[in-house]
Amino acid sequence: MKGPLKRLAGRRAGPNRPEWGTLDRDLDRLSLLEAGAMHQSRPLLMAGVALAFIVLAMLLAAGLTGQGPSSIAVVAAAALGAYMALNIGANDVANNMGPAVGAGALPMAGAIALAAVFESAGALIAGHDVIETVSRGILDPGVVSSVASFPLAMIAALLGAALWVNLATWLRAPVSTTQAVVGGMLGAGGAAAGLGAVQWQTLGLIAGGWVLSPLMGALTAAGILGFVRWRILYVPDKIAAARRWVPVLLGVMAAAFTAYLLQKAPPWFLSASLSQPVTVALGLAVGLVAWLVAIPVIGRQSRGLENRRSALKPLFRLPLICAAALLSFAHGANDVANAVAPLAALVEAQRAGGLEAVVPLPLWVTLIGAGGISMGLILFGPRLIRLVGREITRLNPPRAFCIALAAAVTVLLASSLGLPVSSTHVTIGGVFGVGFYREWVSRLNDRRADKAAREKAEGRTFPLEERRRRRLVRRSHFMTIIAAWLVTLPAAGLVSALAFTVLDLLG
Repeated sequence: MKGPLKRLAGRRAGPNRPEWGTLDRDLDRLSLLEAGAMHQSRPLLMAGVALAFIVLAMLLAAGLTGQGPSSIAVVAAAALGAYMALNIGANDVANNMGPAVGAGALPMAGAIALAAVFESAGALIAGHDVIETVSRGILDPGVVSSVASFPLAMIAALLGAALWVNLATWLRAPVSTTQAVVGGMLGAGGAAAGLGAVQWQTLGLIAGGWVLSPLMGALTAAGILGFVRWRILYVPDKIAAARRWVPVLLGVMAAAFTAYLLQKAPPWFLSASLSQPVTVALGLAVGLVAWLVAIPVIGRQSRGLENRRSALKPLFRLPLICAAALLSFAHGANDVANAVAPLAALVEAQRAGGLEAVVPLPLWVTLIGAGGISMGLILFGPRLIRLVGREITRLNPPRAFCIALAAAVTVLLASSLGLPVSSTHVTIGGVFGVGFYREWVSRLNDRRADKAAREKAEGRTFPLEERRRRRLVRRSHFMTIIAAWLVTLPAAGLVSALAFTVLDLLG
């Protein structure tokens, strides 16, 4: 029984006054029935709010694009772009906030509010990036721009990608929305212009990045956690070690985020793009300042703490919250294009009468993407946030901080190398990396120490198998997520190709 229903049902267990007992019991039954009806109607209410947002996006597109056949296609694409943005908010944003919620650094409501603000800010402030139409060069613009059914292909691509992400969210599988959009573009564009329009070399590079993303995230997160255990958590004087090394980790995090955000800086902030050495130098400078500032702050926070591992958790909470906020900002700046890239391509094609290799995001298109991501997070995000933060493996603030730091470092490194990666794959890979690293350490300890003696020394009261089960990565979630990753691109492509075929026949 859910929370409000349980509380209402529990009232009847209290003492009853004779003169009001019958009335109280009747009122309790009515209140319980009303709470149950409200709980059952919540999904319908959330669907209604999402539908209202989609209708609002359609009205906005209709008001700004005028009338005509091409405007009808833009309005339809606006509806599907809003639908895709809702799905991104429901699925993708969980990767940024899940570790913070699972570690107890943020309550669910606080995480949703923080993510909504920073996702929207990232989309509106830094989501200016010129996006290569047809999802980063997957299709040859010279081929698809000459195809009369190109607007229909963009609508089908959005529809296929959004339907697949929606299904993955329902199955509680965090997937890459970038991968879904690329698959949708590939399927619909290929159905419209033929497989000759596909730029297979670019597709191979992107697919390679998707394979490497979770591995890089897992290895980096495991390596950082190993360092934290080696230099902070498992030393005789844990407080002194924390005062020395936690500021260093904060400096590394600040340097990584600064360098990455400078790469994404909007034109009004930087008149010209910075070279890689300059970006690295500025990131290191900010990291140095953050390290110096963090030294006295961590020193004050560590006063009076006991010299044990659990006492160090508060030192990682604020850095973890800052990391989650910055990850959300970077995600909003990057993934807003996943929701509205086809819509922007249609708007540009309508305005210029053709399609260029790159397409800017108009402000109203960005607003649809940013608003949809935030709305989807608020309405449907908690389910996957709980999965990522609590159900894959057990997290606490130090482990969650290692995941966030690993995600920042991995994405920055991949961007510097020109390797396209998925932030979803990196973060989830980090969660798995932390879980499997702890499992590996646990098995080493099992082989090195006498089980019964260790249980007595640590005060454990539950059996060894139960301890192991509590520490391991849940294999069911692992297999579900890996399977969803493998089938996302072909599934979205097939759905989009089918959608284009049906729409083309109907048209």
